[in-house]
Amino acid sequence: MPMHNPPHPGEALREDVLPALGMTEAELAKHVDYPVEHLDRVLSCCAPISADLAQCLELAGVGNARTWLAEQAAYDAWQRDTKPAFGTHGRRDR
Repeated sequence: MPMHNPPHPGEALREDVLPALGMTEAELAKHVDYPVEHLDRVLSCCAPISADLAQCLELAGVGNARTWLAEQAAYDAWQRDTKPAFGTHGRRDR
């Protein structure tokens, strides 16, 4: 059953993972070998977790890449399904 309004996975990284690891954003970026500017956009829920970031997280021991990508897909699908998307004829395209 799909989750109602799943959180952006960046929120989980920011709210759960960073405190559990006792790391700052910059320390996590260094730990997973990922640009801090890109990580900041994910943690701010302004950018998706990419396959590259998911792999970096997994290789650094911060979760499983497939899980991060599944969380991103769930978030994206819910956003897509709940926001009106109007086509050229003024009705929702599906």
